[in-house]
Amino acid sequence: MKYAVKYLKNTFYPLDVPENTQLEAGQLVLVRTEKGEEALKVELVNSEVASQWEQAKVKPQALPFLRVMNQHDLQVLDQIKKDEVESFFKCQALINQHKLVMNLVQCRITFDRRKITFYYTAPERVDFRALLKDLTQVFTRVRIDLRHIGVRDETSILDGVGVCGRPFCCSSFLRKFATINVKLAKDQGMPIAPGKISGTCGRLLCCLTYEYGNYIDAAKGMPPIGSSVMTSEGLGKVCYLQFLSGTVAVKMEDGKIREFPKSDIEMVDADVNVDIDVMPINNAYVEDSDSSIDIKQLEDDKNSSTGNV
Repeated sequence: MKYAVKYLKNTFYPLDVPENTQLEAGQLVLVRTEKGEEALKVELVNSEVASQWEQAKVKPQALPFLRVMNQHDLQVLDQIKKDEVESFFKCQALINQHKLVMNLVQCRITFDRRKITFYYTAPERVDFRALLKDLTQVFTRVRIDLRHIGVRDETSILDGVGVCGRPFCCSSFLRKFATINVKLAKDQGMPIAPGKISGTCGRLLCCLTYEYGNYIDAAKGMPPIGSSVMTSEGLGKVCYLQFLSGTVAVKMEDGKIREFPKSDIEMVDADVNVDIDVMPINNAYVEDSDSSIDIKQLEDDKNSSTGNV
């Protein structure tokens, strides 16, 4: 297995190429997919990846190779890209005309022009029968597919760069969306503010799940916030935790905040006269009171992802 192509959310698929055919990385080739003929770019598969594919219990389905694209094919592809833009706006105009509550995301036309797919998001189920009737009059002799996707699916196919400066996880390596809730952010001491814990899709960042297990392990042995503890410098109350460094911030009876390793403090059953209603140094536990966005709206729901790309 020498060659592969990226298809649907940047997933690699093996390419079924005849033995006597030699391809180069980056070449555009025509491939037959379940949607029709598609123009895709060739990727070279190294021996380790090929070995893993061969040994996998569920082997990825190889896509049939048709031919290397010639100059005429490239001109056709260029025209198709222009037609996709034009078709997008035609469909958008019809959506506005029918006053449908749906957001058109993307239009894709197969290379053989046998199928045109319109991807859209919508908060609720949409009755698009009248829209489809009009589309069949505009786009003749072609199969029309109106496909509902979630907001996370939308971001994955449009691609982009996250706040971390790297390509979106959902557009590069992430294949399945995990269920994410605000508790993940709170348990990791993240600032509970929409702009800091949500992605372009308007849902909680997928990366909140990556290190969650490490934070849970690090939290073991940590005293609860507000508990009374004995330190080497006297009694105090826990006001915030530093999970990764394994330190506990304690507000002492003199009003000062000091940090101690979790192994150097001991919980006590004592009434310590300390008010810990203070602004944490790392701003980890303070919600963004100025935000008008309901944090719960950032959590996963039925419109987050459909897997219908």
